Order: sequence, then C-alpha cells, then structure tokens
Amino acid sequence: MDSSAIADRRQLRRKLGFWRIIAVLLLVALGFALYRFVAGDLPDVRGPQIARVKVSGLIQDDPELLERLKKIRDNDQVKALIVSISSTGGTTYGGERIFKAIRAIAAKKPVVSDIRTVAASAGYMIAAAGDNIVAGDTSITGSIGVIFQYPQVKDLLDKVGVSLDEIKSAPLKAEPSPFHPPTEDAKNMIRNMVMDSYGWFVDLVADRRKLPREQVLKLADGSIFTGRQALQNKLIDTLGGEDEIRAYLETRKVQKDLQIVDWKPEDKSSSFFWPVAASRLLNLLGYDPFLKGEGLQKIMTDKLFLDGLLSVWQGAAEQ
Repeated sequence: MDSSAIADRRQLRRKLGFWRIIAVLLLVALGFALYRFVAGDLPDVRGPQIARVKVSGLIQDDPELLERLKKIRDNDQVKALIVSISSTGGTTYGGERIFKAIRAIAAKKPVVSDIRTVAASAGYMIAAAGDNIVAGDTSITGSIGVIFQYPQVKDLLDKVGVSLDEIKSAPLKAEPSPFHPPTEDAKNMIRNMVMDSYGWFVDLVADRRKLPREQVLKLADGSIFTGRQALQNKLIDTLGGEDEIRAYLETRKVQKDLQIVDWKPEDKSSSFFWPVAASRLLNLLGYDPFLKGEGLQKIMTDKLFLDGLLSVWQGAAEQ
C-alpha cells in the first residue's frame, strides 16, 4: 500500500473517530436533557415542605405559573405556600387568574403573601389572595385601580401627510382608535368598562381585607403606601420577613422547621431538549453561529404587548 493510501486511511480514521466522539457527546447530552425533562418536577417528590413561588416583573396571563400553582394545590407533601411578590402590576386579567389560582390553594392549605420590594396594582391584587400578608417597613404597595391606555398618532400622520379612511359596521367598532380622537360615546364605553373592573377590584379588596367598601374606596384612589402605612390602613397584616411568616404558619399547624422549597418555572427549552443539547455542544466546540436561533426563540416567545385593561403602577421601572 503506497504512502498516499495510508495517509487517506489515517485521515478517514481520524474523521470517523471525531464523529464517534460527537455522537457519544450528543447521546450524553440527550440523556441529561431527557432526565431534566422527566424529572423537571423534582419538588413534587420531596418530603413535607413549604412551597414558595415568586411573582416578579410584569404580571400577565401566565399558563406555566397557573399550572405550577395547580401542582402545589394537589400535592399533599406541600403543607403551605408562600407567594413572594415583587411587581408593579400588569394586566387585570392576569392578576385575576393568579388570584383565583392562589385562593384555590388556600382552600386546602395556608397561604402567606410576602411583599418584597413592591406589590402594587395587580401585584397587590395577587397579595390579597393570601390568608396573611407580610411586607417590609419600606415595601411599596397599594395603587388599587385600573387603567386603559391607547396611543394617538394622528398629529404625526398629519405631519407626514398620511391619512387613514375606514368603513365600519358601527360607530363604536374598533374604538378608541390611534388614528383619530375618540368620540364621547367611545370615551364613555371605555370609562364604563374601566369602572366596572375597578368596582370588581375594590370589592375584592374589601372582601379579602374585611374592610367596609367605603373605606377601601378612600384607599383606592391610586395611592401607593409603604409597608408601615399599609399596616395602618389594614392592607397588610404584619411587618417582617421569614420569621414572621413561619410564626403565622405555626398558628396554622404548619411545622416551624419545615424546609422552604422554591418551585421555579420549568426550563422553557426542556420540551426541545435535543436541539438545546446539540446547540450547547456546538457552543463548546466553538460553533457560535448555530446558536443564533436561541435569541430568536426568546424574541418570538416573549410577549411584546399588553392586552386588555391594566392594573399597574407606573412610577418605577419593572424590578
């Protein structure tokens, strides 16, 4: 066999060896990802515990969080729930769904709401679902109310010489529109919808905090409160942190030394464990361009707009 054939054979063996290594690594990554996928609910199989769920940032209709809360409700190993909140609010509907899911848990086991930096608007709505609300002295809460916002671009379109004509089935169809000032009928329609949701929010707070509706109405002018002010106004029950939470749970016959287990969101990529495992391996091998799809996936999966009525305090950036 000449030297050229020997060299070709050696090169072929090197290539085969390389791809065998790649195949083994991919199988290992696949096995690990499959384990993560199957065992993604590890908190479910642990012993007696206090579950903790964190609600932070913008509140929206969140199917994953609702499913997590359902698992906590149905898990007999979970003896109590702590809802840790750091949010300036979000959509009213999103807050409503989370509120109802927490109340379903409270029908079976104690729930404590733990207000951290801020729990305002829909954030406070969620906090009100707890059997007991704990906040820091300087936590921010309140902002009980509802808002509906819409942009106006008519002046801008006029400046660039663009107009929009429309034909619609009725005067209130697709109102309010960003392309012309709303009519009084359109304003009244939106105002009635906002006030109906506002009334629902006020009634919710009055019921959960055992306060006269007239008293809640005085607090529900959009004002925000520190934890100390909220305590004076009976919007929360206690100032403090974990010690106070455990002390309350002990009064509900929950062992004081039970472990607090964070029930975190499942890895969104776990359902696609094969491409994720492969992309991570390619990253290790230096093939970064193949990973561009990960950023694209995030852009495509994250919601860019808020839909519906909002219960949000806009005095600060999202935490």
